[in-house]
Amino acid sequence: MASHLAFKFANSKETPPSPSSTTFQLTTQASTDIWRKPGPPEIQTFNAPILYKSLPLSVFQRARVTVSAPWSTLYDQGGLVFILPESSDGSRKWIKSGIEFYQGEAYVSTVAADRWADWSLVQTGLRGGREVTLEFERSPEEGTLWIYVVDGEKKIPVREVTWILSEGDEKECWVGVYAAKPTESSKGTEPELVVDFKGWELDVV
Repeated sequence: MASHLAFKFANSKETPPSPSSTTFQLTTQASTDIWRKPGPPEIQTFNAPILYKSLPLSVFQRARVTVSAPWSTLYDQGGLVFILPESSDGSRKWIKSGIEFYQGEAYVSTVAADRWADWSLVQTGLRGGREVTLEFERSPEEGTLWIYVVDGEKKIPVREVTWILSEGDEKECWVGVYAAKPTESSKGTEPELVVDFKGWELDVV
């Protein structure tokens, strides 16, 4: 476990919790996101609150968390995030996976950004349409990163990302959680999104 590593915030002035914390909450305003899309117009957004631990890429093994919130506005989202703040080509690369509210329903959403970001949605392992447990895990045999939805004793694979762990062992990575609210709330709904996280785990070697 990596309970000795300090938590840090990006895009937030909040005080980070203690290094051993396993339960926390992020609050985000509208017009926040982690997203990158070619144009025209080109879109590059990286202003969502992120709570993370910084470590060498080589020591990362696994991260897990349960995420929940009153999702109600298009693209409301929160979950796990894995970031290379500076990759081999000098750009920022990242993966995020969590709940995202789309077309009036909650989905498990995963986005991986190498040069540009892609996006996938599945509905599996969701509890009450508002909570899910997610896990990022290094595959020692393949050297890739697997993303799982954890449903009881079952781990359901939803994505394999083949490139992010191949950036160089001494590269810095950020592993943590995020919350984002890309869309303005409609009249009568909350102007901000409060996302709860529990059961945080981070394993390193």
